[in-house]
This record gives sequence, structure tokens and C-alpha cells, in this order.
Amino acid sequence: MVISKNMERLVAGSSTIRKLFEEGLQMAAEVGAENVYDFSLGNPASPVPQEVRDAIEDILDSTDGNIVHGYMKNAGYDDVRKAVSESLNRKNGTNYDAEDIIMTCGAAGGMNCVFRSLLGLDDEVITFAPFFGEYRSYVCNFGGKLVVVPADTGTFQLNLPALRPLINEKTRCIIVNNPNNPSGVVYTEETLRKLNDIIVEAEKEIGHPIYVVADEPYRELVYGGQNVPYIPDIIKNSIFLYSFSKTLSLPGERIGYMAVSKNVDYYEELISALVVANRCLGYINAPSLFQLVVARCLDIPANLEFYDRNRTLLYDELTKMGFDIVRPDGAFYMLIKSPTEDEDDFVAMGKKHHIILVPAKSFGCPGYVRLAYCVSHDMIKRSIPAFKKLADELFPGNT
Repeated sequence: MVISKNMERLVAGSSTIRKLFEEGLQMAAEVGAENVYDFSLGNPASPVPQEVRDAIEDILDSTDGNIVHGYMKNAGYDDVRKAVSESLNRKNGTNYDAEDIIMTCGAAGGMNCVFRSLLGLDDEVITFAPFFGEYRSYVCNFGGKLVVVPADTGTFQLNLPALRPLINEKTRCIIVNNPNNPSGVVYTEETLRKLNDIIVEAEKEIGHPIYVVADEPYRELVYGGQNVPYIPDIIKNSIFLYSFSKTLSLPGERIGYMAVSKNVDYYEELISALVVANRCLGYINAPSLFQLVVARCLDIPANLEFYDRNRTLLYDELTKMGFDIVRPDGAFYMLIKSPTEDEDDFVAMGKKHHIILVPAKSFGCPGYVRLAYCVSHDMIKRSIPAFKKLADELFPGNT
């Protein structure tokens, strides 16, 4: 075998989501895109805000080409970092400076920088199921081990009683994704304060910091007046990761940032390592044009009406059909409890009706499937009869 053993394992466990997305494309080629209901990928169908389009046009027309397309500091343009810090301070009452911000190639790029900076061979990163499956590959990239706390399927809040026994001297980080992909659940302030209590106690016992990686690309996508607690306000040793992929519908542009408060342990060493990691991992710097774009668009709200309309229609219709759904308060996903013993069978039955769903075993939560409702409202309306036929097969006594 010519490729490395580590890469061999990653290829073998390649993304289920991407495979299903590609399967949906093939299905669309065969039966027509209008007859396929692909809920596999978190690819926002909400239009890019006009302010973003206007910013792109104005920047290209009025800004020096070397700035628009050139290199800059590995941490990003100073004025962009300053704008991000000021936006965070306005929204959260924090006290960030420009030097606390590192512009990244999305939240995923930022997370890889964190693990490059903090992990040694066989060090451990803890996350809570259900979790975004790519976390495992990000940790494995640097010789680490992902340790998964089983899901609390009663509430889908963090399963804190199961956390403490998993923390040991090798634990370097804990990932918290709020709102959660794939459940759409928002973790409460009470839950996060209890998490902080566990971490503070564990840090004293093991003798080194445990950094909480706050992965929050869906932070602005919450419904019904829900509040997403700001983790760095609650947990001292936090590294905040944000992406504009979801809020501004820019997933392909790979633009986000990290924010590190000066209150964290070993701040100077950590911020320096993160900047160097951004360079040595080959990112060099976040995309120059889109740094300039997002600096002008930091206060543009997400299109909540678009996603809430989809969420409400699907939740109401599917629950009426008999499906058991974890009600999502954030992000643009929902978990459906599998009516079959193995969710792969449920997914296969859906495909017969041209419905593409993702088995949640790929998120560490067997027995469920994920549905991404960030698609067009028209597609959701067209999918309802197909779901009804699927429900008739699964729940014949209800018809």
C-alpha cells in the first residue's frame, strides 16, 4: 500500500454525508432533480445577502489588487481582526483586541490549527455525541485520539455524568458544538456551567489546562427567542471558533476566525502557536478577498425566516405522519428516530422514494437519521407526498 496507514483508515471511513450527496446527484441525473429530495448536506439554499454581493463588487472596484488578492500576516489583515474583535465585544460584552483574533479558512481550518498547536501523539480530545463526524479526522491528523461521550437521548443536552470518567492526563481539549450539528439542540447556560465545574475540578487533578473548543458556526441560527450562551464567558480556557459559511451562505469561500481571550492559561504561547499553525498547515492565511468582505458584513443577521419556515413545515408534517423527531431550536438540522431497528434500513427505504437522509451512526448516535432542512422551501413542499408514502410503509396502522 503506497498511502500511509493513517490515511488508509481515513479513506476507509470517508464521509457518509458526502457519499450520500453524490448518490443524490446520480439519482437526480437518472430521474430528474425535481424528483429527488436530498436532505444530506448542510449547504445553505438561503441566498447570499445583497450586502455581501455589494461588498464584493465595491471591493473589487475600489481596492488595490495587492490587498484584494495578496498575502498578509498569517493571522489576517489587522483592520479585519479589529473589526471582528469590536463586533464580538458589542454582541457579548467581551474585551477582545485585534491581536486576540486569527482569521481562518472556516471553523474547520481553525480547529485543525488548534489541534496542531495542542496535541501530541496519543493525546485525547473529548466530544459529545451526537457530533460532526469530521472531528475524528481533524484529531487523527495530529496523532490524537477522539474520545466520545455517549448521547443523552432523553434531552440531547451534554451527557455530563458520563464525561468525568473519560478525563485523564492525556485529555487536552473538549469540543462543544453549540447549537449542535446534527440535533439542532441548543445547550443551556445551566448545562455549560456544570461543564465548567467538571473541567475546573479535573484541571486541578491532572495538573494542566483542558481547552474547550467552542465550535459555533450555527450561533446566529436559533429560533423562538432562544439564547446561545457565550462559552468564553462561562469557561475560562476556551477557544472560540466561528465560520461565516452558514450565517452568510458562504460555505465554499472558507472564511472564519478564532478568538482567544487573554484570560486563558498560557495565552502568549497559545496565540503564537495558532498563528504559526495557520501557516505551516498550508493555509498561509484566510482568503484575502473574503476577509475584506466579511469585515463589512459582521452585523448582517442570518435569514432566520427562511430556515424557520422550513423547520416548522417539516416538523409539523412529519410528526403528524408518526415520525419521532428531536425538536430543533437551532442550526438547520433535525434528528428523526429510526422506525427500523437499524437506521440504514430506514435510509434505504427513503431512497426508494428518492429521499436522501444521513444515518446518525456517522454522528455517533445510532438509531437516528439526520435531515438537513437548509434546502429550498419548494423542495420541502414537494417532498411531503414522498414522506407520506414512506410513512405509509413504516406505520401501516396509522393510515
